[in-house]
Amino acid sequence: MTSSPQVQLARLSLRAVNFISRVAGLGAGTVIGGKVGLLLDPNLLAHLKPKQVVLVSGTNGKTTTTAMIVEGLGLRVTTNSTGANMPEGLAAALAGTRRECAVLEVDEAWLPLVASSLNPDVLVLLNLSRDQLDRANEVRQIAEGWREVLGNLTTTKIIANANDPLVVYALERATGVSWCDVPTQWRQDATACPRCNGTITFSKRTWHCGCGFAKPGASVTVLDTTLRIYNRRIPLELSLPGEFNRVNAALALTAIQVLGADSPIVASVRISWLTSVAGRYGLRELWGRRTELFLAKNPAGFSALLESLPRDTRELWIGINAEIADGRDPSWLYDVPFELLGDRVVYCFGTRRLDLAARLFYAGLKPRVIDERGQVPTGRRDVAAVGNYTVFQEWLKESNPL
Repeated sequence: MTSSPQVQLARLSLRAVNFISRVAGLGAGTVIGGKVGLLLDPNLLAHLKPKQVVLVSGTNGKTTTTAMIVEGLGLRVTTNSTGANMPEGLAAALAGTRRECAVLEVDEAWLPLVASSLNPDVLVLLNLSRDQLDRANEVRQIAEGWREVLGNLTTTKIIANANDPLVVYALERATGVSWCDVPTQWRQDATACPRCNGTITFSKRTWHCGCGFAKPGASVTVLDTTLRIYNRRIPLELSLPGEFNRVNAALALTAIQVLGADSPIVASVRISWLTSVAGRYGLRELWGRRTELFLAKNPAGFSALLESLPRDTRELWIGINAEIADGRDPSWLYDVPFELLGDRVVYCFGTRRLDLAARLFYAGLKPRVIDERGQVPTGRRDVAAVGNYTVFQEWLKESNPL
C-alpha cells in the first residue's frame, strides 16, 4: 500500500469526511469521503491496494457471493459489506483498514475502471442482465466494456459463469479463466449472439450459435448437493434458500480454491453457517409480524427468487418503488414470471403498488393494495416480504432481527 504524502492526505481526508457524515447523521459515511479522497488523488484505489485483492461483479448476487467468500476464508479481510460498490465506496473500504486481503463487490458498470486500478488476484463474474430500464442498452454495453479491459488482466485468475453468453463474450480474449457450469434460468437478455447478432439456441445446460460461439467447457459443476471442482467433490449444503444461492456458493468456493487459502471442504462448512446477508433471508420483526426479508430488484432477480419462495401458508408481501436507485420505469414488472405464484393473495406495497397490483391481476393472482400503514394485515402467520432496493431498505430500517 503506497504511503506518499498525497495518499496520506487523501486517506485521512476520506476518513475524516466519512466520520463527520456519520456523526452529523447525514449518511452512513461510506461514499462522500471516498469522493473527497478520489478528488485529492484520482489514483487512490491503486495506491490503497492491499497485498491480495478479490473482486466480485455481475448484475445479481454480488453482495451474497462476496459475503460467502469472506465467510469461507475465515480471515479478517477488508470488505464493503454496506454494499457501497462504486469507486467512492471501494476507496472508503480500503482506506478504513490495512488488512492484507480485500474481498470487494464491484458495480458491473464500474468494473473496468476498478479492475484496471486494482489488478485483482482473483475476479469472480456472475452474470449480466437488465437492471434498470432507464439505462438503454446497458447489458450489451457493459459486456463490451468488460471485454475491452478484462483481456488485459494477464495475471488475474478469473472465475466465471459459463452459462451466461454475455459473460463468455466478455472473456473471449482473457486467459486464466475457470469456467463454472452453474444453473442459470434467466437468459432473456442473451438471446441474440453478441458476436454475430444471430440467434443463440439454448438447451437445458448448454447453448450455441451457428457462428461457432458456444458455451465453453467447465472445470466446475454444480451437482445437486455437491460441487465438483477440478474433479474433486465437496458438499454444497446451505442455510440460505434458493438455487441461485447454490450458484453464488459455487463461484465463491471456486474463488477460495483458486486462492489456495484453505480447504474448500472447510470453506464449504463455514459458508453453510451463513443465515443472513445484509438483512436478506434473515427472520425479523416487522410491524408486529415475524418476517423473512428478500431483495429482488430486476426481472432476473425476481425470477430466481419466485422459483425458490416456499409454497407454505406464509403471507406474501411485495413492495415496489421507483426511486433513482430502483429505476424510474417499472414496466419491467411485465417481464417477471409472477405466474409461478399460482393464484395466491399478494399484498402490494410501495409507491408503484398499483402498477404491481395490475401486473399481478393479469398473472392470475389476488392483489391487495396497501395504501397506508393502518391497512397492513395483522395476524400470527409468518410473512415473506420481497422488496426492490429502496423498499427493502425501508423495511430493513423499520424491522428488528429475531
